[in-house]
Amino acid sequence: MLRIGPSGNSQSFYDNGGKHTYEAAGYVRGLGLNAYEYSFGRGVRMSLQSAEQIRAAFAAADVEISAHAPYYINFANPDPEMIKKSFGYIRETVVAENMFGGKRSVFHLASCGKSSRSEAVALAKRNIAELMEELSDIKFDFILCPETMGKLNQIGTVEEVVDFCTLDEKLYPCFDFGHINSYTRGGIKGYDDYKRIIDYTADRLGDEKARNFHVHFSKIMYGEKGELKHLTFADEKYGPEYEGLAKVIDEYRLTPFVICESDGTQAEDAVIMKKCHKAV
Repeated sequence: MLRIGPSGNSQSFYDNGGKHTYEAAGYVRGLGLNAYEYSFGRGVRMSLQSAEQIRAAFAAADVEISAHAPYYINFANPDPEMIKKSFGYIRETVVAENMFGGKRSVFHLASCGKSSRSEAVALAKRNIAELMEELSDIKFDFILCPETMGKLNQIGTVEEVVDFCTLDEKLYPCFDFGHINSYTRGGIKGYDDYKRIIDYTADRLGDEKARNFHVHFSKIMYGEKGELKHLTFADEKYGPEYEGLAKVIDEYRLTPFVICESDGTQAEDAVIMKKCHKAV
């Protein structure tokens, strides 16, 4: 099933009196959406009571929930102790998400730091392979989604993410198309560019991961070094546009998990995205 929804809560959620994450389930479903992403960006902190409230509310609304791991993960850090901490952040995210009924966890890969890009990529790949070994004791099902990134000094091109996802069956790509467009300084023009990415994914990873990848989508302002800030669909200067991606998804009958990350209007813009599809 194709699922579309927001990352976190739009300003309108709070304007209408919303306060708690469990209340977002009904709000999202009321807009005709069926996905939601919860961010642990600044650390994994959630009580069992809160997790149970979220699980019950989202299950009742049939809104599937994903999670975003802490933003400060860096698998190209040369310090082994920092890599161990990154392993811990991922484990905490996966366990917490399982508590509230989710399965998919998105994470940022790395930044180059003082290393060359090739050195940083190789180190990140080794550490992600070790990460999957470290998590092999987890008995419940989970999916990890390394994310494409929008700044030139960050690891996470389409090719790098797809290559990392060859390491384990539980690794599925998260294509942040706003990031991809920012990294390439406007490289996503439309249908053909989306199709090229999906075809490449299918060739490298097979049909299962090419059908069920994760998506982050928003318009993003960019400069010479890539991403600057997230925008809303009202912006007419920066891309990308969603219609071309929707066409590829519909033609190929794909079932990705699509999350809108617009700045403050993520739920409303997710509704616009849903309307781009022929039958959802």
